[in-house]
Amino acid sequence: MRALTAFMNGVTRLNDFIGRWVSLLVFAMFAFLLLEVGFRYLLGSPTVWTNELTQMLFGVYAVMSGGYIMAHRGHVNVDLLYSHLGPRVQAGLDIFTSTMFFAFTLALFYFGYDMASESVASFETTYSAWNPPIWPVKVAIPLGTGLLILQGVVKLLQDIAIALDLDYYKPSETDDEQGDVL
Repeated sequence: MRALTAFMNGVTRLNDFIGRWVSLLVFAMFAFLLLEVGFRYLLGSPTVWTNELTQMLFGVYAVMSGGYIMAHRGHVNVDLLYSHLGPRVQAGLDIFTSTMFFAFTLALFYFGYDMASESVASFETTYSAWNPPIWPVKVAIPLGTGLLILQGVVKLLQDIAIALDLDYYKPSETDDEQGDVL
């Protein structure tokens, strides 16, 4: 049981670490867009690279933050009835809906890996005026999806523990602050 707990805590800590670092990309995107506005309106000389770079950074930001968001229960829920259910019923419903989550994320991982490997093999670029490499952004898709899948496994294990009312699962207020899941 300790190995399972260590795995769950490790995955959550990894996603927390990566999520915190990836969140810093917001500042880079802000700086590049501000730079573009300055060049365009103050100097009358727009750049060809800032918008494209910002789009690529946002793509990495979006796909790499999924595991962090799941670890901190930040994904959107439709809870018209869900919030009125007890914790064990909620966990049972989450177990049932996890099949859809895993079907989608495993498909995204499979096709994302295929797309990323083709992109890396050809050192794909964007074919724009600036023409930067796009393959690092495409590699982020299976990486981010893999982190999301791992965090989904952690959530599923938590839900199973709650649904079965297992004694070893005791959530506390400090779990979310410390990144611990058990």
